[in-house]
Amino acid sequence: MFFVRTASERDVEALRGLLAESFHATYDGFYGPEKVQQLIDAWHSLPALKARVEKKGGEFLVADDGRRLGGMAYAAMSKTMTKTAMLHQLYVRPSCQRMGIGRDLFAELETCFPDAEIMRLEVEPRNAAAIAFYEAHGFTEVDRTTSCGGPDSGLPAIIMEKPLG
Repeated sequence: MFFVRTASERDVEALRGLLAESFHATYDGFYGPEKVQQLIDAWHSLPALKARVEKKGGEFLVADDGRRLGGMAYAAMSKTMTKTAMLHQLYVRPSCQRMGIGRDLFAELETCFPDAEIMRLEVEPRNAAAIAFYEAHGFTEVDRTTSCGGPDSGLPAIIMEKPLG
C-alpha cells in the first residue's frame, strides 16, 4: 500500500529514478530515447529536483510504500496568473499504474492551495492516457502551446484547467 507524503531532500535520488523510468516509458515513442534523456537531464537533475523539493509556495508529494516511490506530483502557485495553481508534474511508475496512486496524489494536491480557484497543467497531445486521466478528474482543454515545460522547448502541449473549490 502506498501512502502520500511530502517529499524531502532524502527522496531526490529516488525521484530522479522514478522520473527517468516514467519519462522513458511515456515519451520514448513520441520523441525517441535520446531526446527523452536530454529532457530528463535538463529538467530532472539532482540539483533541479532538490530545488523543487525545497521551494517555498510549492507542494512536492510522493507515494511511498516504505520500499520504493510509486509516484510523485509537484504543483505551485502560478507566478503570472492570479489564483491559479500549476500542476507541473504528476507521474506514476509504470509498474504501479492503475493502483490509484495518481488519483491519491491529485486528491492531496487539490487541498494544498486554498487561495487557488483554478488548477492548470500542460500535457503532451499524444499522451492519451494522461489526457483521459485529467478529463476524468474534471480538467478541460482551454488552449495549446508549442513551449511545454518552458519557453523555447519546441514541445507541443494541450493546456487544461479545472476549477477548484
